[in-house]
Amino acid sequence: MARRVHEVMTGKPVTVDKLTSLAEAARLMRDADIGDVLVVDEGRLRGIVTDRDLVIRAMAENRDPARTTVKDICSTEPITIKPDDGVDQANDLMRRHALRRLPVQTADGDLVGVVTLGDLAVERDPGSALAAIAAAKPDT
Repeated sequence: MARRVHEVMTGKPVTVDKLTSLAEAARLMRDADIGDVLVVDEGRLRGIVTDRDLVIRAMAENRDPARTTVKDICSTEPITIKPDDGVDQANDLMRRHALRRLPVQTADGDLVGVVTLGDLAVERDPGSALAAIAAAKPDT
């Protein structure tokens, strides 16, 4: 039987308001040991900011992390998937759109998780290097 997204996703996504500073978003990523935060406005998903976005869209452009908001650099209109959709569908969406992370939301728009490349690697090929890296404890 094909697995469903809710079985492999990382639950409890970290969200930030669109006016959150980049510095605060970076602290949240560090503290939660994650590579992204989901950007919300009035409880609705509006974008995603990754650790790579912080480097490429902010630091490399000399933006002040205390004064620049996540709204200023986030990827907008993120592609999402539903918790009961199949893992194959998540894999196809990520491949087709070159995504490393895919927010998971219910039909009502509630954010319930994120599917990452690492989640899919652990599911599909648990012996792979990517799966081992995804499952490893962070260096601190």
